[in-house]
Amino acid sequence: MIKEFRLPDLGEGLTESEILSWKVGVGDTVSLNQVIAEVETAKAVVELPSPFAGVIRELHEQPGTIVEVGKPIVSFEVADDAGNPSSGPGPAASSPAAPASPAVGQEGEPARRQPNLVGYGAVVESSARPARRPRNALPVVESFPVTAPGVEPVETQPVETQPVKTQPVETRPRSTPPVRKFAKDLGVDLALVAATGPQGLITREDVQHFLDGGAAGAAPAREAGAAVALQTRPGERETRTPIKGVRKFTAAAMVQSAFTAPHVTEFLTVDVTPAMELLARLKESREFSGHKLTPLTLAAKAVLIALRRNPALNARWDEANQEIVTFNYVNLGIAAATPRGLTVPNIKDADSLSLLQLADALAELTESARAGKTTPAELSGGTISITNIGVFGIDAGTPILNPGEAAILALGAVRNTPWEYQGQVALRQVLTLSLSFDHRLVDGEQGSRFLADVGGILAEPGMALTMV
Repeated sequence: MIKEFRLPDLGEGLTESEILSWKVGVGDTVSLNQVIAEVETAKAVVELPSPFAGVIRELHEQPGTIVEVGKPIVSFEVADDAGNPSSGPGPAASSPAAPASPAVGQEGEPARRQPNLVGYGAVVESSARPARRPRNALPVVESFPVTAPGVEPVETQPVETQPVKTQPVETRPRSTPPVRKFAKDLGVDLALVAATGPQGLITREDVQHFLDGGAAGAAPAREAGAAVALQTRPGERETRTPIKGVRKFTAAAMVQSAFTAPHVTEFLTVDVTPAMELLARLKESREFSGHKLTPLTLAAKAVLIALRRNPALNARWDEANQEIVTFNYVNLGIAAATPRGLTVPNIKDADSLSLLQLADALAELTESARAGKTTPAELSGGTISITNIGVFGIDAGTPILNPGEAAILALGAVRNTPWEYQGQVALRQVLTLSLSFDHRLVDGEQGSRFLADVGGILAEPGMALTMV
């Protein structure tokens, strides 16, 4: 019988993924949980295992295609209950009158879902819309009415044929939840972005094109006053690195509406010769033999210790509830340069790790990121981040916050520099720390004390004994 595999929900409520490559071809025989494809979500690259054992009969999507959760991506020919293969459509095959659903059996009873290493396909109520409902209570029913099985989906009809129902679309431009969040984090009004997606859907590329200076392309029905308002607020727009590419934020300290994050950056240049001497001794010790130790290891430990005295930097601004959420744990994000661009996976509960455990976690995280094996879970839930720009020979910078985090620390290059030492000029190992923080959450005094604590530990590691 023929069975379809629908794109599963890969976690974190993601609604779409891009097919990067197929690991199988039509006619190939696959086993259960064999990797059949590599897909990229808004957070990570994920390998898809096969939910069936059988023969590949059709690949519904080509590499480079963006696919919504719940859409068929591959069809299998599997053995029936008697163990005999069949090329005819089985009960699981979809049809216009009765779309396949992994939650309904032949007799109308709930069917047990097939096991899947990365999740289960979304249950599709009808061909007009996926079962996932928006989180906010907008007039979705008027814009996208549910159709009965066998009725042509509304999306295939021109919007102009339903003038009464187009008002909600005008007040809220069409896009997917990940794209809306992407635009919200950057402070972009989707009403000003030209849509190039199917049926007027605004894509991530449309938002990025707008940020790169592309035409606004607002619909004629939208008021020109919106464009004027944007011109009067150039400082409220940011450009930040999407997961697919390497870019830094190039604009403004504040963003509009619910997400507003005024950035402040402070710098501290420190003589870290004692820390580098400690690092050399640790590398030669028996306990750390075979473990990778770098200046980043010591800096990460210094950040974790300094956070105990300055918890305001380990927090999040909750706009919806008008609360400041202070975390009693630290998920330490580490910016990692990968072939696909910059990603920031994080070490869960890093504050509970010893220096040796932290060193191993950093090495594992970096290796996984460079190999493109970082999971969506590892890219989510960070509370504070470190970026090591020193590996590129850069002394200082103005790092941009990850959304939802209060601070990020940039480590510069460690350089042999003429420096005042014990009343004389000597050649010392010096680096510059750059700390950016959200000024809604962190006052200048709190940020300065945190930066001074990190610098103090790196300048004299024994100072850590006074902070724990």
